[in-house]
Amino acid sequence: MDPDDAKTVAADIADRLRADAVERDRANHPPCEEVELLRNSGLLALPPDDHVTTHAVTRVVAAADPSIGHLLGYHYLHLWRAGLFGNTELVARMRRHPHLFWAGVSNPPNPLDTGLCMTPADGGFLVNGRRTFATGTRVADRLLVSATRDDTGGSCTFLVDARAPGITHLDDWDNIGQRLSASGSVVFDDVHVDTDDILGSPAPDADDPRTLQMSLSSLAFQAILAHLCVAIAEGALAEAADYTRQRTRPWVLSGVDAATEDPYILAGYGELAASVQAAGLLADHATAALQDVAGRGTALTAEHRSAAAATIFSAKIVATKTVNETTAKIFELIGARATATRFGFDRFWRNARTLTLHDPVAYKAREVGAHFLIGRRPEPTAYS
Repeated sequence: MDPDDAKTVAADIADRLRADAVERDRANHPPCEEVELLRNSGLLALPPDDHVTTHAVTRVVAAADPSIGHLLGYHYLHLWRAGLFGNTELVARMRRHPHLFWAGVSNPPNPLDTGLCMTPADGGFLVNGRRTFATGTRVADRLLVSATRDDTGGSCTFLVDARAPGITHLDDWDNIGQRLSASGSVVFDDVHVDTDDILGSPAPDADDPRTLQMSLSSLAFQAILAHLCVAIAEGALAEAADYTRQRTRPWVLSGVDAATEDPYILAGYGELAASVQAAGLLADHATAALQDVAGRGTALTAEHRSAAAATIFSAKIVATKTVNETTAKIFELIGARATATRFGFDRFWRNARTLTLHDPVAYKAREVGAHFLIGRRPEPTAYS
């Protein structure tokens, strides 16, 4: 499927998701049917190394349903970041089945979450532990998992069937937004992993070129989160505008016959439209920066990564501010009647508030400021 066809398919999927988005958000069922819709569309099979196309497709879908766009964007990222380990044979096996939906389980740098531990056993390892916020795992076919080896203390990443014996997906995702992102906890209880399913471990030497390449994974997640925020703002703005055209009544003191002639409403939409378009262009710029550094291979330098990080973090900052402002401001433009539950405009704000708390945007601003002011490189972490 070429990029133009992919975008056309994504637009069709978005139309289908938008038609009952309010009802599905309210029902809060596991998004099994939605993943099947993605599977049947062929979108899961897009080349994950083409960030420009996968990010664009993700944004189109996410504008209609941010939870499903979230799942799709992460699917592409998990397939792509698997290639950073250099295990070409296993990556080829992953991509041999383009109908499979992938999700990830990572060990977080958080003392409040014990994460996963793997113990050597006959023919492989046994994995135990619990991971919270495991987005998409409940409806996934396969998982890309990181755990700590108790024999070496190092991190190891492997593949496993999402329904393997010993894996339990908990129904504990009860947040106000991104309700269909299946972001609940997952428990591993003596889950067996074959050595043939081990992708690899980070290089122990910080100066190893592969270490720098693998650090691009966190930048990719920040880039897709920026696109998801932009998508929510785009979706909110489009649906609010449609409501205003069809339903919003002019204020009694406006002196106009239609809400679409009210100068305050026009100015309000103008400011929001400009902000959302600007955030979208910056998110596209961030994707281009990611595509550039991802394609450099072993020629990637710390300076290249630093410049890309600053661009991507800038997009995340602007997208966060824009989506939070847009999803709140639209209520002033659509009017009191639009707060009726059946219209579901609150879902945009709830999704935005939930997603923008993924990691503190203030730290992104600090990193961009330090890079701009004193040339300090953002330190590679799980979030940067």
